Amino acid sequence: MSYGQPPPYSEPQNYPPGPPGPATSANKYGYDYGQGSPQYGYDQPPPAQTSPYAVSAVGASYSAPQASQQTTVNMHAINTRNSAQFEDNSTVAGFNAGSFSDKAIRHAFIRKVYMILSLQLLVTLGFIALFIFVKPVKAWVQEEGAWFYYVSYVTFLVTYIAMICCPSVRRQSPGNFICLSIFTLVFSYMVATISSFYDTKCVLLAAGITAAVCISISIFAVQTKIDFTVCSGLLFALVMVLFWFGWTCLITYYAWGYNYIMDAVYSGLGALVFALFLVFDTQLIMGGRKYELSAEEYIFAALQLYIDIVYIFLFILGMFGKK
Repeated sequence: MSYGQPPPYSEPQNYPPGPPGPATSANKYGYDYGQGSPQYGYDQPPPAQTSPYAVSAVGASYSAPQASQQTTVNMHAINTRNSAQFEDNSTVAGFNAGSFSDKAIRHAFIRKVYMILSLQLLVTLGFIALFIFVKPVKAWVQEEGAWFYYVSYVTFLVTYIAMICCPSVRRQSPGNFICLSIFTLVFSYMVATISSFYDTKCVLLAAGITAAVCISISIFAVQTKIDFTVCSGLLFALVMVLFWFGWTCLITYYAWGYNYIMDAVYSGLGALVFALFLVFDTQLIMGGRKYELSAEEYIFAALQLYIDIVYIFLFILGMFGKK
C-alpha cells in the first residue's frame, strides 16, 4: 500500500492509537480531535462507537451531545450563583465592594474625628481650669466679662451656622480648621464663664460624671444592635419638649423667682436629650447603620460630638444649684 494516497472511505474501524501528535491538529473534517494522526499517517475520523460527536461523512458539521450542553448550563448557573453570593457578601456593615479598602478609610476617619475631638476637649478643659482656679481671671469674668461673653456667643452662632449650612466651609482645608478653631475657642470661653459661677468642687464633680457618662454611652452606641440613626424624629420631638420647657422655666423664674425643682428637672431632661444625641452621632461616625457620615465630614463629626459632650456637662452642672 502506498502512503501517498489515502485508501477509499470505508466504515470506521477500531484502529490502534497512533503516536501522539501536536496538541491541536485539525483534520479534513473540520474538527480538532486533539490527538495525533492514526498509524496510517493521514487524517481519519475516530471510531463511531467511541466518539461523543456525530460527524457527517460528507460535511464538516457536528453537533455537541446533550450532556455537554447541560453541563454548560449548570456551570453557568453555578457561576451566576457564586457571583450573586459575592455581591451580597461584598456589602457588609454598610461598606461597599472592596470592603478592606472602605474599612481602612472608615478607621482612618474615626481616628481623625476623635483626635480633633480630644484637642477640642483639652482646650475647653484648659479654659475651665483657668477660670475656676485663677482668682483674678475668675473675678474679671464675673464682674467685667459679660460683654465678651455676648461677643463670643454671636461668634459661636456665626461659625456654627457657617459650618453646618455650608459644606464647602467644613470640607475645604485649611478654612475648615480655622473655623473649627475659632468655634472651639469662643465656645470654650462661654463654657468656662458659666463654670466660674459655680463652686469649684461642683465643676470638678460634673466633669467627672460627664466623662463617665460619655464613655459609657459611646461603648453602648458601638456595641448595641439598635439603630439610633433612624430615630431622628424622636430626637426632634425631645428637643421641642426641652425648648418649650426651658421657656417655661425662664418665665417662672422672672414671675415667681428661682425654683430648684424645675431647674433640676430641666437639667436632667437636657442631659438625657444630649445623651441620645451622643448615641446618634456616634453611630453615624462608626458606620454600619442605615445612615452614616461620609469620610469627608470629619470636621462636622467632631463638631457634633464636641457639642454633645459639652452640653451634657453644662446640664449636669446645672443640677448642682443656682448659677
